[in-house]
Amino acid sequence: MQTQILTVQQAQAPNCDDILLLLPGRGFWLVAQKYGAGIGGLALAVTIGKFADQDIHIDLYEAHDAITAVGAGIVIQNRTSEIMKELGLYEEISCVSTKPLSPSHVPTVPKFRRSNVPQGGFDWFEQIPTIIPSSLQRQHLVDIFKQNLPSSCSLHFNKRLTRYDKQLSGSLILHFADDSTSTTDVLIGADGVHSSVRKTLFESLGRDAVDPSMIRHYTDPSWTGTLVYRTVVPAEKLSDLDPNNIALKILKHVVSYLVAQGTLINVVASVTDGEKAGTPFEGRWVSSVSHEEVQEIYQDFEPTVKNLLKCCENPSRWALHVVNELPLFTYERVALIGDACHAMTPHFGAGAGQAMEDAFVLGRLLAHPLTTLDNVPAALKVYQDVRLPFVQFVARESASAGLLYDFDMSSAARENVQEGLEIQKEKLLAQWEWESKDSPMGEWLEAERKLQESIGMSNGLST
Repeated sequence: MQTQILTVQQAQAPNCDDILLLLPGRGFWLVAQKYGAGIGGLALAVTIGKFADQDIHIDLYEAHDAITAVGAGIVIQNRTSEIMKELGLYEEISCVSTKPLSPSHVPTVPKFRRSNVPQGGFDWFEQIPTIIPSSLQRQHLVDIFKQNLPSSCSLHFNKRLTRYDKQLSGSLILHFADDSTSTTDVLIGADGVHSSVRKTLFESLGRDAVDPSMIRHYTDPSWTGTLVYRTVVPAEKLSDLDPNNIALKILKHVVSYLVAQGTLINVVASVTDGEKAGTPFEGRWVSSVSHEEVQEIYQDFEPTVKNLLKCCENPSRWALHVVNELPLFTYERVALIGDACHAMTPHFGAGAGQAMEDAFVLGRLLAHPLTTLDNVPAALKVYQDVRLPFVQFVARESASAGLLYDFDMSSAARENVQEGLEIQKEKLLAQWEWESKDSPMGEWLEAERKLQESIGMSNGLST
């Protein structure tokens, strides 16, 4: 038997009893990413649609007039590929992933190179991964998710959530910037680093749940002191200028990798002032900049980097903000996923992948036949228990990796550069070990076991 939920789009929502009468516990409202991309929210909707044994109606709200992608490229690591296979999307993604232009362009291994040497840099070391990750344009991934949304999912645009209120019955009133309201039973916030859901969640917690003096620390994004310059470079343009440029072949930091099936190079260049970490950033977080500004910063780098940056098109500057470590991701019938609860530095290229892991575990919990409205809080708690420790570990390791990429060495290591580089290399290789720890399927099996235990049904049910 299919369950239904009343889709509320008017300024005046029906009362809670009407919703609960139509929906005996199997409907979810999803507030989508507010500042572009929306990969976590889309992945959650697709996961619920894939694994639910009956239709669960999902209303996905987007603050803009379309779901688009911010940023050009995205790396699909092995963990993310496992999720794509489980969702039946792997072949579609493979068709739009970057493929080598010729045998000489095969990126056999990521290569790390020291480039802050004006007269010419040198290769540092090669990282030999178990499986070579693929890369694709972020918009292609968004489009694939949109094309695979379940028929039970409704999209609503130009809906920016400002806050929500809890009712005595347990339902939630959603308030939008256009003064409309809606009522729901369960709210999932995938609304990014500026998350209104996160802000309301922590501001509504009692003193026994969180120290009031720490609320701003949890709700406000924190500037890392890093400015990230993003651009894309036509591969043909760089090839004409510098045919042997390393960016045509491999990954490096200044990070560059091929997307759009080898026709574009995604470039991410960062500059960090550690003393500014945690201070307010003055000005626009994202802004267009001149080619000259980007090239000026890297004027003391080798010609390889300079030639790459000469070819950049429409560069932009991003003040890199993260979400401080949160003590919880869920409370009662509200949960956070993706950047809303763990926006991290980009040094592992793991932000989108970790959002999809959140979505996979949470989506399967919400779709599980044991999950009802009465025990949704328990299901959300299981999601938190499984995902919070791991994803916060990844975020910490990513921040540490960024310092290593910047050659932030001790004074002793700087005196003996070769020895310092060897120490840096070993640290970097160790920090990448998280990628092979457990797996999304392992996380899901642990989550299912915990769900069964939490509702007293450790009876061997499995999917």
